[in-house]
Amino acid sequence: QVQLVESGGGSVQAGGSLRLSCAASGFTYSSNCMVWFRQVPGKEREGIAFVYTFGDYTTYADSVKGRFIISRDNARNELYLSMTNLKPEDTGIYYCAARRQYGNGGCSYPSDRALFDDWGQGTQVTVSS
Repeated sequence: QVQLVESGGGSVQAGGSLRLSCAASGFTYSSNCMVWFRQVPGKEREGIAFVYTFGDYTTYADSVKGRFIISRDNARNELYLSMTNLKPEDTGIYYCAARRQYGNGGCSYPSDRALFDDWGQGTQVTVSS
C-alpha cells in the first residue's frame, strides 16, 4: 500500500519557521518527481515547490521563492519543505505529492495537479499576524 505521510505542520507567528516532512512507503520515489502543494482557503490547490529526481533542480511559486526550500532524501524516501519568514497568507493545508511516471516531466512550476498520482493526507500550517 502506497502512503505519503506529512508531518511538521503547526501554528506559528509571522516571521517564524517550520519544517515539513513527508515519509513515503509502498513505492520508491527516487526516480520520480516530488512536489509540495498548498491549499489556502478559497483557492485551488497549487504546487508551490518542485524537486527533480536527484534533488539537483528545484522550482518554486513566486509567492514562496526565497523563503521556502524543498529537498529530498532518496535513501530515506522522504521529502522536506523548510519554510522561513512565514506570512499569514501561507496559512493552509500542505500536501506532498509524487508522480509514478519516472523522470522529471511536469516537475516544475507551474504544473497540473492531475499529473500527480500519489498524495498525502495534508498537514495544517497556520501563521498568525
